[in-house]
Amino acid sequence: MILGSGLSTRAVQTPDYQGGGIVNLMSSILQARGGHSGYPVLDALPVAELARATNLILLVIDGLGADWLARHSPNGILNRARRGTLSSVFPSTTAAAITTYLTGDAPLQHGLTGWHTYLSELGCVMTVLPGKPRYGGVPYRQAGIDPVKLFGHASVFDRIQTRSVIVSPHFIARSDFNLAHAGRAKILAYDGLRDLFRQTLRAIRPPRRWRQSGPSEPNYLYLYWPALDTIGHEHGMESTAAVAHLVEIEQVIEDFSSAAAGTDSLLLISADHGQIDTTPQDNIDLADHPELADCLLLPLCGEPRAAFCYVRADHARVFEDYCQHRLKDRVDCVHSRQLVADGLFGFGTPHPRFMGRVGDYCLLPRGNGVIRDHLPSETPHAQIGVHGGLSEEELMVPLCVLAV
Repeated sequence: MILGSGLSTRAVQTPDYQGGGIVNLMSSILQARGGHSGYPVLDALPVAELARATNLILLVIDGLGADWLARHSPNGILNRARRGTLSSVFPSTTAAAITTYLTGDAPLQHGLTGWHTYLSELGCVMTVLPGKPRYGGVPYRQAGIDPVKLFGHASVFDRIQTRSVIVSPHFIARSDFNLAHAGRAKILAYDGLRDLFRQTLRAIRPPRRWRQSGPSEPNYLYLYWPALDTIGHEHGMESTAAVAHLVEIEQVIEDFSSAAAGTDSLLLISADHGQIDTTPQDNIDLADHPELADCLLLPLCGEPRAAFCYVRADHARVFEDYCQHRLKDRVDCVHSRQLVADGLFGFGTPHPRFMGRVGDYCLLPRGNGVIRDHLPSETPHAQIGVHGGLSEEELMVPLCVLAV
């Protein structure tokens, strides 16, 4: 696909919302458990196969890219169970993609467009997952904000007709964001990788006194594992630490598959995004471009790989000229409305505040580039592994299917 803004063009990988993306996986899960979706079902996985399982389990491994998995564990349990490759959403980042997993909607509908999202109704740029203003402060509820009303999302767990369970890390299990998207689901908190699967096993194995009372009721379980993404940010996805952690993940999945035998469970494994590794030379610091920074009304929003820019009304031409001439070899500057028109955020009826959350322009760094700014309250912290952009490594994630 070619993105065109009148400033520059380039061919890019783009999300698939028509049958090959994570939003389509969620459409299939919704239909398999008695719900409905405005998006097509997933081409690679029949709904009937999902519907037959008593326990339908989705494990999302944060940061697990499809190509990265194939390169580093071609013969492991995950690659052997590969059913296909899915596209994430845009931006290819946790805030946007995990919200898709929790709502079944694409970013165009759920309206969360990056780690830093400008919420005009609150008058500030928010770190939407921790629920704090970017400059610092307290989470939503402590600030007197009801996150359920703020987001206005219909949870997947309220859109299906069966029992549902969320198995989440203890440190975020009952965060404002999680609670706002949990709906009727039961939340189980875990500590560590093995405890994640211990909690899951308990949830799918009813107490003995119930086992003879008749057929088990169908369940849907959502599991989230964040550590691979954290390792990638800190050490890089090509690091020894990241590859060693993949070995650990696969071993625990092997053990779970054996322990869960006979439970009539279908384990789906995917991710919210992949990552690419960067070097210091890939970094574009807005402090080194004061003329560009002076054009901005707000700090950069979105992600360092897809930065949404809110430009002062009388500085649009200066902003465009600077990007075209001073940064032309390092970033593509695209009108945010063009990205919406090109379908990068999804299709259908948008969130009522969506256009206010993607700014006037989006800066898409080329190659492995990133663009950052820093508030006075922030200590600069370089990440090695990054995501959010439109490279295949960031956008494409595996779909693995294990019947246990």
